[in-house]
Amino acid sequence: MSVSTELQPLWTADDIAAATDGRKLADFHVANVVFDSRQVQTGDLFVALKGASADGHDHVAGALARGAGGALVAHVPAGLSPDAPLVVVEDTMTGLEDLARAARARVDAVAIGVTGSVGKTGTKEALKVALAPSGPTHASVGSFNNHVGVPLTLARMPAGTRFGVFEMGMNHAGELTPLSRLVRPHIAIVTTVEPAHMAFFDSVEAIADAKAEIFAGVPAGGAAVLNRDNRHFERLSTAAKARGLHVVAFGTGEGCHVRLLDLALKPDLTVVDAMVGSRPVTYKIGAPGRHWAMNSLAVMAAVELSGADLSLAAMALADMAPPAGRGRRLTVNLPKGGSFTLVDESYNASPASMRAAFANLALSTPGPRGRRIAILGDMRELGENADSLHAGLAPDLAAAGVDIVHLCGPHMRALYDALPEHLKGHYAIDSKTLASCVSEGIRQADVVVVKGSLGSYMAVIIDTLLKLDSADSPR
Repeated sequence: MSVSTELQPLWTADDIAAATDGRKLADFHVANVVFDSRQVQTGDLFVALKGASADGHDHVAGALARGAGGALVAHVPAGLSPDAPLVVVEDTMTGLEDLARAARARVDAVAIGVTGSVGKTGTKEALKVALAPSGPTHASVGSFNNHVGVPLTLARMPAGTRFGVFEMGMNHAGELTPLSRLVRPHIAIVTTVEPAHMAFFDSVEAIADAKAEIFAGVPAGGAAVLNRDNRHFERLSTAAKARGLHVVAFGTGEGCHVRLLDLALKPDLTVVDAMVGSRPVTYKIGAPGRHWAMNSLAVMAAVELSGADLSLAAMALADMAPPAGRGRRLTVNLPKGGSFTLVDESYNASPASMRAAFANLALSTPGPRGRRIAILGDMRELGENADSLHAGLAPDLAAAGVDIVHLCGPHMRALYDALPEHLKGHYAIDSKTLASCVSEGIRQADVVVVKGSLGSYMAVIIDTLLKLDSADSPR
């Protein structure tokens, strides 16, 4: 049995069986790899992973019925024919990792790994945009940066890829080492080290050591691109050099190979003047904020190291847009006329990224009678100092010229209590309760930023505010 696709085959059944030491039941070929049966499209390889609460084997038949070209399984699910398009392996997670290794081995691409306490996804997206004009570029989708997402991204990499960009995340020590050894990046970027995931670490220095694990898979002679402005630069640099890596620094001071000279911050873009070695470069980034400028320096360093065209990369960054949930600006029309600006920062949050969001909000100029409004949810995994880290945001909100602050979550109560009375809006224990409180108070010309950790479910508030839009509203 075979399933044909109109796309260039990514894997054949023989390829998959050889890579995983598996047993094919039939010939087939596939053009993509997925592990969520709900996302299956025609020609995909469905990997039946077994999780704590679900077993992908229960969805193999459904995936094939929806057009999957084949499936990677640990056993043949009941009801499937003996010639079903399957490759049978001992363990499907191990099989996915084996497929990832085979993909990495067969592709002669420059591999770039990206980690850091904040800025991973944005830097990865910017690299994808900057490298694309120089050749076929493959990158992680969304935030596929964990023990499943990284091998999945590798397994999806086409044979003709010239540049591969892989985001790698962690919240415990020991998690980056196997990911780096799987990717084997030629260039490893650490955007910055900040107090995130403090619930799982004794100190920020321990976080820096965990981030340094990204160097584990970089071959000797490879490069580590590090933020010299971060106070953990020397610690990371020492770890990189111990593995025989070349350290390339980026930042604002002397000694940076890629150095920020000047920047102009606007509500919807950033203009950067920088030096890349001895070469001056000026470029626009289609996303606002100093943090985008800093991360773009790491991008430029990686572009140069990878042999891509620096001029084309600089021009391409003008088309860079913030990923969903990370600063995307939306215009929402109100039922009674007029509109307000909604800044969606709902995907993640840490003290550093909160302050960056406030700084961006300060750049926005509301219309007549409009206000700057911050709607914030808990920053999670901050450990025993969570309340003080939340309360510590109060001066930054005041300095940013925010007019009203609405808050939700147990730890945000500490910030609410620390705020000056004139800034206090609504407080609620969760985002669903807060959503119903704040949506009625939004008015024409407001600029509203919504931010919190993913587990604070701030997307509920985004959805509520978007529902204010009416197709019949006057434009």
